[in-house]
Amino acid sequence: MRCIGKNLGVTVNNITISYNDEGPDDVPVIIFIHGFPFNKSMWRQQVDALKGRYRTIAYDIRGHGNSESGNQKFTIDLFADDLVNLMDELNLSKAVLCGLSMGGYIALNAVEKYPERFEGLILSNTQCTADTPEGKEKRMQAIQGIKESGVEKYAGESIKHFFLPASLDVKQKAVAAVKQMIINTSQKTLCNTLLALANRKETCTHLAEINIPVLIMVGKEDKITPPDKALFMHKKIESSQMYILDHAGHLSNIENQYEFNYQLRSFVELISKKLFCLSDTDGN
Repeated sequence: MRCIGKNLGVTVNNITISYNDEGPDDVPVIIFIHGFPFNKSMWRQQVDALKGRYRTIAYDIRGHGNSESGNQKFTIDLFADDLVNLMDELNLSKAVLCGLSMGGYIALNAVEKYPERFEGLILSNTQCTADTPEGKEKRMQAIQGIKESGVEKYAGESIKHFFLPASLDVKQKAVAAVKQMIINTSQKTLCNTLLALANRKETCTHLAEINIPVLIMVGKEDKITPPDKALFMHKKIESSQMYILDHAGHLSNIENQYEFNYQLRSFVELISKKLFCLSDTDGN
C-alpha cells in the first residue's frame, strides 16, 4: 500500500532512504534527484507545481538529507541502483526522471542501464562527460579543504559558485537554505561523494540510444555545467528539447523557478498526453 507524505522511510540496498511522496494515484510519476551537496528539499517549488496533477517523489541520495550512508563505496553506479531499487520498493514499474547536476549523472546512468524503466527524462544543469584531470584535481583539493577547514567553510566557499552574484543579495533566503543543506551534510558524505563524482564514467557514448522524450535545461550563466555542455547532449539525443534559462546559474530551478517550472510542466503534460493516447490505443 502506498504511503503519502514527507520524510517517509523505506529500506533500499540495506539502508533507509528518506523520500517525499505526494500527488494523486494512477497518474504519471516524476522522480526528482537532487544535486551535490544538497537534498530533496531543493525540489520544493517543482513538487508544489506538479503534485496537483502528478505523483511526485523526491528522495535523499544515500548519505544526504535524512538517508543513511551504508557501508558501500559511493559510486554513481550505486546511486543509480539505489534509485531503481527505490522504484521497486514503491512498486513503480516506470517513471519520469528529473535530475539536476549530480542528479543528472545518476539519471543518465540509470537510463543507460535500465532503459525500460523510464518514460521521460529531464536533465538540468548537468553533463555527460567524465571529470577531466583538472576537474578531478579540484575535487581532491575540495576533499583536503573539507578535512582541514571543515564543512562550514566549504559551504561558504562553494555557495558562490552555485548562484549568480546578484542572487546572493536578492535571494538571500534561498541562498541561506541551500547553504544550510551543505552544512547539514556530514564531512564523510561530502568527501565520499566528491570521490564518486571524480571517478564517474562518461555517458556521452550512449546518448544516441535514448529513445524517450528528453528535456534539457541549463542556466544561461551556469559556470559549473555551462550551456555548451547542454547543447552537446541536445545534439546527441534525437528526441530532446533544450532551453537556456535567463537569470540563472547552476541552480536554475531555484534562481529562475518560474521559467523552469513552466518548461517542466509543459514537458510532463506532453508525456502525459502521449501515455494516455498509448493506453487508449492499447485498450481498443
